Amino acid sequence: MTSASPRLSCALPPTADVVARAGLAEDLGYHRVWLFDSPALFGDLWVALGRVAAATRTIRLGVGVTVPGLRHPMVTASAIASVAELAPGRLVVGIGTGATARFTLGLKPARWSATADYYRQVRALLDGRTVDIDGRPCRMMQLPGMGPERPVDVPLWLAVSGPKGVATAIDLKPPGVIWTSAPTSHGPWTDSALLRFGTVLDPGESHTDQRVLEAAGPGYAAIALHAAWEQDLTAIDQLPGGAEWRTEVEAELPPGQGHLAVHEGHLVRLTDRDRPAVAAAGPGIFALGWNGDASSLRDRIVRTAAAGVTEIVYVPAGPDPDRELRAFAAAMTP
Repeated sequence: MTSASPRLSCALPPTADVVARAGLAEDLGYHRVWLFDSPALFGDLWVALGRVAAATRTIRLGVGVTVPGLRHPMVTASAIASVAELAPGRLVVGIGTGATARFTLGLKPARWSATADYYRQVRALLDGRTVDIDGRPCRMMQLPGMGPERPVDVPLWLAVSGPKGVATAIDLKPPGVIWTSAPTSHGPWTDSALLRFGTVLDPGESHTDQRVLEAAGPGYAAIALHAAWEQDLTAIDQLPGGAEWRTEVEAELPPGQGHLAVHEGHLVRLTDRDRPAVAAAGPGIFALGWNGDASSLRDRIVRTAAAGVTEIVYVPAGPDPDRELRAFAAAMTP
């Protein structure tokens, strides 16, 4: 890879073994480890991030992403400051509308206006300023020794999607943005991260191999099934095995409670409920992620660099995420 190539980072769920996995990512040369923030699906983000910060030395840390409505802005600002004390200069925090994190609570993603307000409030608190929250003035008031001195210099990034997301980022001017699909715009930010999932295929492997199904399947399920459940139920019925999947979900849970099940394993683990529909998709499971041999994945890196991406955030999935981390890191090195 050339010096112009995007940096290689990874995104992990905050599970009990996250410290060991983050340590492996550090040893493999990953630039940053991002942790998900979906309390209904995984362990607590900030507990896990504190453990990773204390156990690693050089790898940078990211929150990808925290969401309005999950925590009061003061709680988020205090957590950011505490991790920054443990890992000075290594932390960035992404803020977003929180599709999955809020879907799992039976809620819609936060409005962009609310997300922008949350971003400004957390930024103001970290800077040591007084800011209005819920009609009352708030300010971080930790005395010396009870918290870090303000301002707390932690960059706040924004997860963007769609025209409203891009417009919000242009208005807020964050130092970095996070995309879940190919960037659609350039703006007043320096860094542009792209979240990607999939698996590096070994010679002779195909969609029929169980290892490939388990590693590539979670990404396919998250987009083709889980997201469609929230946005367009008719689209599910057009997928191979989709109607059967939908029937099973509707039989399992009463109307209005599907969110209690469909997002399980989001991006990282294939559930028994999802497995038949993923298998029925055949080679279609490769369409929604980065799946292929090392050479084809390196070609994708070149194209993303041309689109302005400065950081690839890879999500290892399946029963052997360590294998996925190793394989993806090796694939990025010609």
